[in-house]
Amino acid sequence: MRASSFKKITVLGDGGWGTTLAILLYRKGLRVTLWSSFPDYARFLDRKRVNANFLKSVKIPRPIRITADLKEALASDLVILAVPSQYLRKVLLKGAKFYNREKVPIVSVVKGIENTSLLTSSELISRLWRPPMMAVLSGPTIAQEVAHGIPTTAVISSRNRDFMRRIQDLFMTPGFRIYTNPDVMGVELGGSLKNVIAIACGISDGLGFGTNTKAAIVSRGLAEMSRLGVAMGAKKETFSGLSGLGDLATTCFNPLSRNHFVGEKIGKGFTLRQVIAHMKMVAEGVPTAKAAHGLGRKFKVELPIINEIYHVLFNNRSPKLAVKNLMLRQKKAE
Repeated sequence: MRASSFKKITVLGDGGWGTTLAILLYRKGLRVTLWSSFPDYARFLDRKRVNANFLKSVKIPRPIRITADLKEALASDLVILAVPSQYLRKVLLKGAKFYNREKVPIVSVVKGIENTSLLTSSELISRLWRPPMMAVLSGPTIAQEVAHGIPTTAVISSRNRDFMRRIQDLFMTPGFRIYTNPDVMGVELGGSLKNVIAIACGISDGLGFGTNTKAAIVSRGLAEMSRLGVAMGAKKETFSGLSGLGDLATTCFNPLSRNHFVGEKIGKGFTLRQVIAHMKMVAEGVPTAKAAHGLGRKFKVELPIINEIYHVLFNNRSPKLAVKNLMLRQKKAE
């Protein structure tokens, strides 16, 4: 099955990234269906052809099929899962009776870890759908930039190297360069854990701290990501690549980052409840902080920044106390 054999492709998830990938693949001459879990919003998208909630600046081409019918959407040659991580199980269970696990491969672009099971998205997909082949796409990919053709790189990962190369060909364009890396666990964890570190950077900015502080958060945060990843079977070097350091830099420094936005508001004195109440988009770093805290305890890995963010978000710890706790930790070598 070559990349060109994917005549009909479905993107499950009408967020900014799902919409962007649907448009990118349509521009490559493929038949694309975009699925929304909300019938009213699917009708709105079909009529207006603008994703007003998540990607206002790009028109959705008329030939892209938009539907809220999951059975119709899953009648496809390839399925791209682009739903928020905490809703992934619900979508998988709902779609299980329509999904053809004998023939239809999966690409996951979900950046998160399920709180209850502590499973990565690909682990959850494998458990509930058992696809014949699966890949994970991750990296520093701000949806609006990709949609506007701004040069962007990402990484595709799969344990099936032939399938990985076919998906590399599928997504590659002159403005969207795709690398391969068979370390699925590392690629997924990099794309998920960096969101927690981005919240920390946002808190730092909200408190009025400077570049020194943010540099420390990014570098030590990357060390935590790598440490947990290795304990879970990932390769350390993966975290120095696009799905680790690359995605971390984008999410920590880009003003469009939802996770940085959440952190910055909290640093300025708002509660998590107040911040989330005014957001339409999902900040994956919030639930991932809880999952990462659980994974650290499960694998007995020291995660000081991630753990402080967990306590700030869910135990009402003040950001200033979290900073004090980090700065006064027992001295150690880097």
